[in-house]
Amino acid sequence: MGPVIPILGFLTCAAFMYLSLGFRGGEPEVGFVSRNGTQFVLDGKPLYVNGWNSYWFMDHAVNDHSRHRVGAMLQAGSKMGLTVCRTWAFNDGGYNALQISPGRFDERVFKALDHVIAEAKTHGVRLLLSLVNNLQAYGGKTQYVNWAWQEGVGLSSSNDSFFFDPSIRRYFKNYLTVLLTRKNSITGIEYRNDPTIFAWELINEPRCFTDISGDTLQDWINEMTAFIKSIDNKHLLTVGLEGFYGPKSPKRLTVNPERWASELGSDFVRNSESPNIDFASVHIYPDHW
Repeated sequence: MGPVIPILGFLTCAAFMYLSLGFRGGEPEVGFVSRNGTQFVLDGKPLYVNGWNSYWFMDHAVNDHSRHRVGAMLQAGSKMGLTVCRTWAFNDGGYNALQISPGRFDERVFKALDHVIAEAKTHGVRLLLSLVNNLQAYGGKTQYVNWAWQEGVGLSSSNDSFFFDPSIRRYFKNYLTVLLTRKNSITGIEYRNDPTIFAWELINEPRCFTDISGDTLQDWINEMTAFIKSIDNKHLLTVGLEGFYGPKSPKRLTVNPERWASELGSDFVRNSESPNIDFASVHIYPDHW
């Protein structure tokens, strides 16, 4: 029995070093991106990012015949030196819906999103995950309003009721809770604990035409970002704005494309200054503007 003791001792020491150094599968543990002032930071060092938008990842990952496109695109981006990809983490109602109806989710589609996140980790790319659409594509706020209307609890048929209807706010908070606490079926990591996710984007290009003062949208941003941070305080958070200055900004007539851009119920500066927003982002369409 003599030789067994030193061998076991060596193996125990090796296992301790392996776990202490944070290695999993031969790869170093990835850290969370944070912010220090106006600088992205990773492991205490400044981080500069560049990337692209592939909104379709989850939808294509659902089906066997198209799933390979996700890995191929991530591999291509990684080889080009790109480090962040923005993509949808929502699909509300309709074809390949992640959320079939309020509180009902398709596990098949959730596994597709699991695949997207796992593939991104494999290729060393981080994800900026968008949480809902202002537009009707992939359901968006229109779908939430329709759900409330169909259930007889909606206050209004206006799309903007997404921002102020208490029932719809509950729908969205339930979705956020399920998503943020989702345990990835491939990696075993809850989304809120996965550093592969660079940040959350609250909503794609929000507009609230029925309140051009911006108060309705601002209240919604404040409430939802505080709710997200109460569940997940590890990830960065941005709004997802087009970058327009609001009706009270002196820049609305000199920087906005035209007058209409200040009458959409959004304000780039005010919205981005919401207490739980970590960084500003702008969606620009110079050819259209």
